[in-house]
Amino acid sequence: MIRTVHASDIGRVRTVNEDSVWIGATRHGYTLGIIADGMGGHLAGDTASRLALESMRSTLDELQPELSKEELGTALSSAIKEANHTVHSEASRDEKYHNMGTTVVSVLLKGTAGYIGHVGDSRAYLVKDGAAFQLTEDHTLVNELFKNGQISLEELGSHPRRNVLTRAMGTDAEVTADLAPVSLAPGELLLLCSDGLSNFVSQEHLGKVAGIREISLEERADRLLQLALLAGGGDNISVALLEHQGEAAAPETKEWNR
Repeated sequence: MIRTVHASDIGRVRTVNEDSVWIGATRHGYTLGIIADGMGGHLAGDTASRLALESMRSTLDELQPELSKEELGTALSSAIKEANHTVHSEASRDEKYHNMGTTVVSVLLKGTAGYIGHVGDSRAYLVKDGAAFQLTEDHTLVNELFKNGQISLEELGSHPRRNVLTRAMGTDAEVTADLAPVSLAPGELLLLCSDGLSNFVSQEHLGKVAGIREISLEERADRLLQLALLAGGGDNISVALLEHQGEAAAPETKEWNR
């Protein structure tokens, strides 16, 4: 059984939480998790992330039962494209939302297997045996520079243009999401987060804290938020955890905003 929790914090610097996060079950029992990290001018970022999340939830809640894993991937990709159209159309209609956009990282599971879809630099990690393994690749300028050998691994986190995205939802009429299959074995956990967590907490610490099975998922999520806050809390922080706790575990979904 998959147990889930999601949490979000405004951080110590921002005046508005532009992250939107949700995780739960669709009408026919698929597990859906979404984190969107908005960007733009006054109120535009939180509007973009909210619209993206609401569009994806609405689209995927209509999925028919018993879809194959491959059909789940197609459905997730289509939902991201539809959400992109929703955000882009709203930005085109209203001047105050001009150029607004959002990242998104999402997972759609049937049982313990499915697909991750993402656009931007919000991330997904697989956590097992206390170690985190990044499953998504950031759509950022610095990542492109790194892949081309123009900057080193050490420069990735401190480069002055590290927050420049090369792909986002809503900024263009069309967008293509990266899709990756995922399957959770008993004891494994999927961690979704905005860059307010991944930019402030090392991958090593993400794995160690998220992998503490002796404490509840809620406490693990809270500890991750606290680590980002202790590191300065320079951005909104959002996290979603999905853990395969064995077939005998009862389903549980919890959330809170701080």
